[in-house]
Amino acid sequence: MVAEASIMLVLVFAILLAVGIPIVICIAIASLATVLLMLPLDVAVFTTGQKMVASLDSFSLIAVPFFILSGVIMNNGGIAQKLVDFAKLMVGRVPGSLSHTNVVGNALFGSISSSAIAASTAIGGVMVPLQEKEGYDRKFAAAVNIASAPSGMVIPPSTGFIIFSLISGGTSIAALFMGGYIIGLLWAVTIMAVAFFTAKKRNYPIVDKAELAKINKKKVILDAIPSILLIFIIIGGILTGVFTAIEASAVCVVYSLFLALVYYRSLSLKQLPEVLIKSVEMSGVVMLLIAASSMMSFAMAFTGIPGALSDFILSLSTNPLVILLLINIFLLIVGMFMDVAPAILIFTPIFLPIAENIGVDPVHFGIFFILNLCVGTITPPVGTGLFVGSMVGKEKVENLIKPLAPFYIAIFVLLMVVTYIPQISLFLPNLLGL
Repeated sequence: MVAEASIMLVLVFAILLAVGIPIVICIAIASLATVLLMLPLDVAVFTTGQKMVASLDSFSLIAVPFFILSGVIMNNGGIAQKLVDFAKLMVGRVPGSLSHTNVVGNALFGSISSSAIAASTAIGGVMVPLQEKEGYDRKFAAAVNIASAPSGMVIPPSTGFIIFSLISGGTSIAALFMGGYIIGLLWAVTIMAVAFFTAKKRNYPIVDKAELAKINKKKVILDAIPSILLIFIIIGGILTGVFTAIEASAVCVVYSLFLALVYYRSLSLKQLPEVLIKSVEMSGVVMLLIAASSMMSFAMAFTGIPGALSDFILSLSTNPLVILLLINIFLLIVGMFMDVAPAILIFTPIFLPIAENIGVDPVHFGIFFILNLCVGTITPPVGTGLFVGSMVGKEKVENLIKPLAPFYIAIFVLLMVVTYIPQISLFLPNLLGL
């Protein structure tokens, strides 16, 4: 029965996805079809419906719409250019300085907005044309933007970690956040290292001293610091016990509103209804994904698929190093075809027990699990971040694969290092007693 259920689940899901059905509908129909193999129609519909409703009855989920609202406020608050100016001030005299500005901007804006696509569009839309104007190869500029865009997704506040915490049964959000800091910064540094050597080899120009001298450094810093402080306020509040991780999401909204309406004055009260509507739409999509994914988790658990998959992986090897490599490869493939949120919801219940069985810490697993999925968003053949980045850079995807190759190699090395050296992810959480 497990074999039949697995075939039904994969086949129905793949067919619906191939014909262009929205992924949330694919998940729900495939799950129901699988449960129907073992239950009559009325019982199957009632049970799966009950699971959908129960999956949303969680206090932790309150954080998701609040963080989404905060991201939308920041996206519409005109802070991209402020972060670009700040990044230019930080790395303006380093070889490939404009590329480094793009990387730093993506990391900062991506962490604030929790979206690689928002970072790639907002920061890359400014930096790619600017790099081309200064003599950089456009394909290289687009590749830097694409490769660095997901780095902010693992720097808190990250909705991916919140969803993982919920699905994994309560893994510490604070520990995931602190581990994510290190990994997100390492991703940005890795991209900057590749960009540095490439720029030095090609003799790309650095920002002129005269241009830097014209910049009002005090104004640039004062404009950027309040936005950057959001990250530290959230983590500082959680670590000091001023507020919980869930309450932090509401603090994030209040602070974002203060910046957009009062400090920057880049958002008016008349624009707030539009911001709220967009946030509700995005939150609705995420909540529906969570509900539908709970159906799939139930369908897989009810038919014994996770246990069978676990036995299959463990039958291939009993070596923990090989098992972790197999998990990584599978998640990289999943990330190419599926958004991060539904992938977390569907595959956490499958792979977390396997990882724990070979002695992997849940916080370490959650970090390299999400890192894998983020890498998949910029990987061919259908990584969404890759296609968005190619549109921002106004280059065909096939023309960007060669410029992206050195970045892919560097990111894969980073992924392996993070996977096999857990101390990198766990150092800061352990140091802080999380």
